[in-house]
Amino acid sequence: MESRIGARGFLNIKGRTEVLVITRQIKAARSLLGWEQHELALRSGVAISTIRRLEGLKGGPISAHFETIEKIRCAFEKAGIEFIGNPGPGVRLRSMAN
Repeated sequence: MESRIGARGFLNIKGRTEVLVITRQIKAARSLLGWEQHELALRSGVAISTIRRLEGLKGGPISAHFETIEKIRCAFEKAGIEFIGNPGPGVRLRSMAN
């Protein structure tokens, strides 16, 4: 699968533009939801050792397989997290009205 990180923190994958997930976004999203690492592991299907490794990275884009990042992102989005990238990477809880 071909992927490329753009200058504004977006990931271009086969013509789709996705917000780039960084370590701080995972920690922030977990905090907003009140999840521990084991909760994210259960909901995403990603090994807790992988989540610990990813969160231990020092900022910047996550170094992981695209499928791993997608599992984590999807688990957060199902729980109401929205990944944002402008003006800088972040997360927020989606409005329940949406």
